[in-house]
Amino acid sequence: MNPPEIQNIKQRFGIIGNSPLLNYAIQVAAQVAPTDMTVLISGESGSGKESFSKIIHHLSPRKHGQFIAINCGAIPEGTIDSELFGHEKGSFTGATDLRKGYFEVTNGGTIFLDEIGEMPLGTQARLLRVLENGEFIKVGSSKVQKTDVRVVAATNVNLFNAVNEGDFREDLYYRLNTVPIHVPPLRERGDDIFLLFRKFASDFSDKYKVKPITLTPDAVSELLQFRFPGNIRQLKNIVEQISVLEYESREIDAAKLRGYLPDQQSKYLPTLVGSGKMTDKNFSERDILYKVLFDMKKDVTDLKKLVFDLINPNQLEDGDILKEHGHLFENLGNFEQRPFKPHNDGPENFILSVKGKQAYDPHKVEDIQHETEEEVLSLESKERELIMKALRKHNNKRKYAAQDLGISERTLYRKLKQYGLEE
Repeated sequence: MNPPEIQNIKQRFGIIGNSPLLNYAIQVAAQVAPTDMTVLISGESGSGKESFSKIIHHLSPRKHGQFIAINCGAIPEGTIDSELFGHEKGSFTGATDLRKGYFEVTNGGTIFLDEIGEMPLGTQARLLRVLENGEFIKVGSSKVQKTDVRVVAATNVNLFNAVNEGDFREDLYYRLNTVPIHVPPLRERGDDIFLLFRKFASDFSDKYKVKPITLTPDAVSELLQFRFPGNIRQLKNIVEQISVLEYESREIDAAKLRGYLPDQQSKYLPTLVGSGKMTDKNFSERDILYKVLFDMKKDVTDLKKLVFDLINPNQLEDGDILKEHGHLFENLGNFEQRPFKPHNDGPENFILSVKGKQAYDPHKVEDIQHETEEEVLSLESKERELIMKALRKHNNKRKYAAQDLGISERTLYRKLKQYGLEE
């Protein structure tokens, strides 16, 4: 496909940018569109995956059929089968009428299944049957129905890792991944960031009847260096904020722009100590706070070793204890040796005490276990507090609160039930 054809597709579907990675993704989408092959679109949240599903549909023979976009992560697990495949009257509580599912309604068209990694395993089995045989069964029915639907799926998680963890069916993964398309994140698209900024500035100028905002050269440099973890969606929100709030001066310098760019480190807090890489699955399902607890294990092990050295008479001499383990307490104050009262079951030992702080009795190991248990409970409390703050920040809009927390809407819904925050 030559550059003019790619440019025509960009103009038709409102895609801004000239990044080689973006152009390649568009080229693959246009080439696969005339076929009936299943496509799996991967990319970070907010990178524009839905635009590629529309390219595939509107450049295909199915362009006159219906196109429906479904967010699998936004549909509760108990109702997703009914939404996709329909249900019979009386099949479950609340099923007062016969309902057609999306696969029946879009017969002859295209279904875009976003966040396919959030689909429950039972529903995955039903989807696999549709992809292989074009057959489905409504909830509460035994009658097999036929449908002719093209499936385009998208994910912002690593499905291959999900397969290895048993959270996604291997046969469905290979059936969906017939033609993979990767949508690059905004930070990998270079000058496209500034092009999109100008486009959004012009759009919001028309929307709010104001003069469009512009950037000074140092502000452009600042903009291009920002990582944009929320991708195009985040950039658009930032441009809208500036367009509305900066009414005195429409030229934005680097200092003023930094006031609208969030701290880049906040995306990755709490900081995890260790070399283990956090996968997307762990990030979304177990949540950041639990990962912190797991990574504390190494620190606890080091402290246990110190305690055992203190109480073991065959280990280090008293004067060498501080030399061997003092680095663990560098930031807590000065150290001093304090003799410990001898016990019947062992010789006289020494323990460390930190001036101004109470030290543990090394013969009472249960103290350490007790503190660890209290830490677990406090993490649950902190998680509940973070969820409440996110909901207040976004006026109880769960979709945006989930995005802010870095979890799916289904995970947030489950946490709300767990902590009694559904109201």
